[in-house]
Amino acid sequence: MADPNTIYKITILAMLDKVDFPLSNTQISNFFLEHDYTDYFTVQQIISGLLDSELIHAESTHNNTQYRITAPGRETLVFFKDKITPAIEADMSSYFEKNKMELKNENSILADFYKSTVSGFDVRCQLKENNISVIDLTIHVKTKAQAKAVCENWQKQTLDIYTYLMDSLIQ
Repeated sequence: MADPNTIYKITILAMLDKVDFPLSNTQISNFFLEHDYTDYFTVQQIISGLLDSELIHAESTHNNTQYRITAPGRETLVFFKDKITPAIEADMSSYFEKNKMELKNENSILADFYKSTVSGFDVRCQLKENNISVIDLTIHVKTKAQAKAVCENWQKQTLDIYTYLMDSLIQ
C-alpha cells in the first residue's frame, strides 16, 4: 500500500483533473475533511508540496487561492492513478456530483482589489464561464473599505449587475 501522503497528492491531482475549472483551497480541503481522510494542516502541506513540484498551479486573490493541474501533474497522475482506491474514487465522484454546480459557481465569480498607481484602489470584477471571461470590469474607488464592499457586493449580485449591463448596452 502506498504512503498516505502519496495517496493525498494523487487524490488532489485527480480532483483537479476531473473538473474543467479551478478548485479553491477551501474546496479541496473540504473534500478531505468531509471524508475524514486527514486534517487541514496535512492538506495544506500536500498542496504546498504539489506547488513546489510544479504539479499544480495557484492563482491567488486577496481572499482566495485557486488551483489547476499542470501538464507535469497530468503526466504524474497517469503513472500513479492506480494508487487511488475505488472507495476514494467513489467519494470523489460523489463529492463532485453533489457539489459540482456550487463549486463551479464559486469559481466563476471573481473579485479582487489592489492599490492603484494613483490614489485609491482598483477593483477587478469578473464573471467567467468555461474559463472565458463573460465580463471583466475594473472600477476605481477611493478607499480600501469601498474596494472590499465592491468585492463583497459583486459576489452577491453578479447576475443582477450583468443582466442590467447587458440590457442597458444591447438595447
